[in-house]
Amino acid sequence: MTLGREVSMRQADSVGIDVGARELVVAIRRDGHLLDIMRFANDGSGHARLIRFITKGGRRARVALESTGVYGLDLALALHEAKRVEVMVANPRAVKDFSDALLKRTKTDPEDALVLVEFVERMPFVPWVPPSANALSLRMIARRIAALVDASTAEKNRLHAAGFVAACNSVIRSDIKANLRQLDRHIVALAKHAVKIIRADPELLRRYNHLVSVRGIAERSAVRLLAELDVLPPDMTARQWTAHAGLDPRHYESGTSIAKPARISKVGNQRLRAALYMPALVAIRHEPRIRDYARSLVARGKKPMQAVTAVMRHLLVSIHAMFRLDVPFDPEKFASPLDFQESA
Repeated sequence: MTLGREVSMRQADSVGIDVGARELVVAIRRDGHLLDIMRFANDGSGHARLIRFITKGGRRARVALESTGVYGLDLALALHEAKRVEVMVANPRAVKDFSDALLKRTKTDPEDALVLVEFVERMPFVPWVPPSANALSLRMIARRIAALVDASTAEKNRLHAAGFVAACNSVIRSDIKANLRQLDRHIVALAKHAVKIIRADPELLRRYNHLVSVRGIAERSAVRLLAELDVLPPDMTARQWTAHAGLDPRHYESGTSIAKPARISKVGNQRLRAALYMPALVAIRHEPRIRDYARSLVARGKKPMQAVTAVMRHLLVSIHAMFRLDVPFDPEKFASPLDFQESA
């Protein structure tokens, strides 16, 4: 039985996937030969096409992708559920060290996919373990709540505009109000269900309690943040979290004469950035240590929105420390959360 499985896995194709926000770049070694680089959309239909291709004719596949966050999660879940497919989600640092050992000097999406093919074949294959069912359910519920909140905001704007349109009769306004009440009921019901899931899961509850220890993060914000953070690979660093959220600074230079101020990249999980925004505003208003930090940035010439963004980034890194060290929020360590991470 074991021998048969070993023979079967030696015959499996080796697949490396470089995951982008919109596109998957796929390298495949089949029967000792590399196939042409292939590209698939990074969405449900693209995932299905990829799986059909690598399992066509009853073939088996061992797949590696990097644990770069949200863009690869749905793909990893689809691969994990597929028959005749094994998936490994590799640590980016391990892949980089492996690439350096191969003396790779170029970094393109196809080249990264080829490195992952080599990684599959030469390194110990560690099957990926997906996030818990509770964590995935919480993410789905939180995203549904966010969608309903957006719909409610749009309806409120319509109701406000209707008050200035003489032709808009009372039937329309009544219909908008009825829809707002229904949306609110759905939001409240889903929020209660989310909290029920959290309270039934000791790990989720532990992290939830750490989140609400921050003055500025209440129940709804804690649910949104936890839903996006608990599905991330556990070995991601604080800096990888900030990059994943699109809160990492990006520098702009052109030649020797143009150097624009650094801005956040915004290349990442927009939902996570949105979930951090209101807590940052509330924390600046009500948490003295955070308020002093934001004011110091403005005094040094930063715009108010830049100060808010810096608070969002520091909050995220502080949350990483809280989760990793299993401690509540400490405002005294807020100004240098990365130093706190590294010295703890």
